[in-house]
Order: sequence, then C-alpha cells, then structure tokens
Amino acid sequence: MGNQIVWKDRYNIGVDIIDKEHKKLFRILNKLFEFGQQEEKSQWACQEAVKYFKDHTLQHFQNEEDYMESISYVGFEMHKRIHDNFREITLPALEKELEQTEYSENSVDHFLGVCAGWLIGHTLTEDQAIVKGEAIAQWDNLLPEEEQAIMGQTIINQLSGMFQLDARLVNNYYGGEKFGDGIYLRLIYTTRENKSWEFLLVFEEQLIVSTMGNVIETKSKAITAMLMNAARYTARQFVERIKEHFPALDRAEVQDQLLTYEQFEKTFQRYKPQFSLLFDTGKGYFAFCMTTCDVLPSEEIEASIVSETAMEQVKKYLRQNKADKIIYRHMKKVLIVDDSEFMLKMISQVMGDHYEVLTASSGLSALRSIMLNKPHLVLLDYDMPVCDGKQVLEMIRSDKEYADIPVIFWTGKADRESIENVLSLNPQGYLTKSLSPEQVMHEIDKFFQKQNPVVS
Repeated sequence: MGNQIVWKDRYNIGVDIIDKEHKKLFRILNKLFEFGQQEEKSQWACQEAVKYFKDHTLQHFQNEEDYMESISYVGFEMHKRIHDNFREITLPALEKELEQTEYSENSVDHFLGVCAGWLIGHTLTEDQAIVKGEAIAQWDNLLPEEEQAIMGQTIINQLSGMFQLDARLVNNYYGGEKFGDGIYLRLIYTTRENKSWEFLLVFEEQLIVSTMGNVIETKSKAITAMLMNAARYTARQFVERIKEHFPALDRAEVQDQLLTYEQFEKTFQRYKPQFSLLFDTGKGYFAFCMTTCDVLPSEEIEASIVSETAMEQVKKYLRQNKADKIIYRHMKKVLIVDDSEFMLKMISQVMGDHYEVLTASSGLSALRSIMLNKPHLVLLDYDMPVCDGKQVLEMIRSDKEYADIPVIFWTGKADRESIENVLSLNPQGYLTKSLSPEQVMHEIDKFFQKQNPVVS
C-alpha cells in the first residue's frame, strides 16, 4: 500500500457533514499507514488504532443514513444495505484476521488496503448518487437484508455440516466474476405454476478436489469424471436442503447443467439475482446465486445432462476444461472493461484465440475481477457512468498488490484535450475506439512484445 491516499476535490459530494467526515476518514487511514510503517509498534496500539478507525466509520454511516432519511433519498434502503455489508461482514472478517495473526504486518496491510479501496469506491459511487437523487440499480432485485443474512448463514452451516469447512461470507454482492479454475453448475427447478427457479453454483476446482476427493479417498490432484459426478449430486443435495426454505419448490422438476465460464457469464447477466453470495471456504472460493423468473424458452437453455449419458457428458466437459486450461496457461490474461455489451463482445471475439479474455461492464465489476484474477493487462474504458476509468485506475494504484498491473485506456474521444487528460494519469498507453478490433489486438500484441522482447 502507498504511504498516503490523497483527498481530491471531486470526492466532495456537496453535503457539508458528509464531506467533512469523508476527509476525516481519509486522515485517519493516512495516520494508520504511517503507524503501520513503524518498526516498533505494540499489538495493543494496533488494536486501538483499528478500533478508532472502526468507531469513526460506524458513526459516519449513521450520520449519512440520517441525512438520507431526512431528504427521503430514493436509494436509502439499498445504500444502507451496502453499509451493513461492510460493517457486519467485511469489518468483522478483517478484525478476525488481525486477531488470529496477532496483528501481523500482512494482515494490517490487508486491513488498510481493503478499507482504503472500499472508502474511495463507495465515496465515488454510492455517495455521489445521493446528491443526484438516483439509486444504484445494479442490485435492486436482491431480497431483503434479513433474508440475505439467513441464507448466508444457512449456506455456511451446510458447508460445515457436509464438508467440515469453516466458511465465511466475503461478499453478498458477487457480480459473476471469474475466480481461479472454476466449475459452473446450473440447477433449474420448474414449478407447476410455470415459474423457473435457477441456482448457479460456482466451485473453485481445488475446493472440489479437497472435499469430494477426501470423501472418496482418491489420490488425484485434479478433477476426474468420478469426482465431478459426485460433486454434481452432492450439489443437488446441497440445493435440496436450501430449497426447504422455499415451499413453492415442493415437487418441482429439476434439471442440471455444467456450464463453461462464458455460458455462466451469459446466464448471470440475463437477469438480476436475488441472492448473489461469495464465500471463502478456506479450501477455495464458492459462489451461490439464485433467481426466479418465468420459464425461459427452451432455445435459451443450455442442454441438460441426461442420466443415460451423464458419464460421457461429464468426461467431455472435463476434457474441454483441461484443453482450455492448457491453452490458457500459455496465454496472457487481458481484462476488457467497457459499459457497452456490444463492444465487449466484438473485442472478445477477435482476441479470444490469442488471449485469455476477461470482461467487466462497470468500474466496480472491473475492480472485483482484478482482485480475483490479477490480469496481465487491463484495457479500461475511460468514459463510464458511476465509476469512470480515472477512478478505477486510482483505486488500482492505491493497493500495492495490484498497483503494478498495466492499464491501457480505451476512449471514444480523440481530441487533443481529452488525450492530454488521459495521458496525465500515466497509463501504459491509450487506444481510441475508432480502431478496429483487429487493430486493437495488434496494439496489445505490440505492448506484450515490448514487455518480453525476443532475444536473438
């Protein structure tokens, strides 16, 4: 983490009490940065410093919520839920890590990095939305806070009961980002009322190997067809227990599918989830997403696994997964960030045979993808709503773990003033959207060639 986070005028939202508190929280974090660099510091002093920051943060949340209520802010409930997620989930998890490591240097750095990134991001997005009078719509389909908490604890209990995992909820706003080598399972329950209940379960591969592998005592360190089938049916039993909370699913017909990441991403983006939870199990990440909708036309649903050919279908899926990993292992990861789905699709199609392409349609989604995947390069749209490219770059540079990830800006403006504004942020370069996808890939090829020149 850098020595300071610098307050900028554009962080002001125009509400005196909130702006003053934001500045104070920035000052407190900077004091913590200075303190963290001292060689001689006691655990007690660290505890008091963290408590001081936490107390001021919680008081700020309360003051901000009081202000939102006083102006009848339309996005109050969702904004409060985001506050609750930080104060009731993120902060306690960080505090637990500090205590378990006796306030080690790494855990203090982690605490400061997360808090700084969250504070900057929240100030530039949700807090700015207050004065615009517009609610952030990304999560407006999520179920009430109490139901989120109950579902999160239910899943933690299930993971503990079935696999003896000490899981913790790390995010109840999982945005569908890729993490590690994943297995993507989709369970579709169709009710007599012609409603579709869909559950998307994402397992980091190492999680399946360490759990199912231990149960059936295999020595394999990779996922086999046997492990995959065991995981499929265990996942179905897992959801069967979860669906006990939903009487409407009694006697519903179920079908399951194994998805590639691209299929999962397409499914996830088709509609907004009601639950979207990300867990760290200690053995790998696990995501649980659920939504309800009218039954989709059959042509919009990927082929389901048929019991008569299940083993061959699973083997085929794993062969493809293995082939993809072999290919991707030698590819550079490029994260493309753009709020235009058309632009993402067009660039991805051209680059997909040459790079492992990750995509994000917003600044916040890009930040989550960077933390989960650590790409070799970010092609970043400069002009995005809510959290623009400049803000995303500042947040990347504010964390030492990600600060050295190269960023090339991607902009639709080619006038001199706009280009000078882009270059003043010191990216690794910039490209204009007037370039064809093939030209964009050619420029990215040149960037990596400069990084790794061929020695003759």
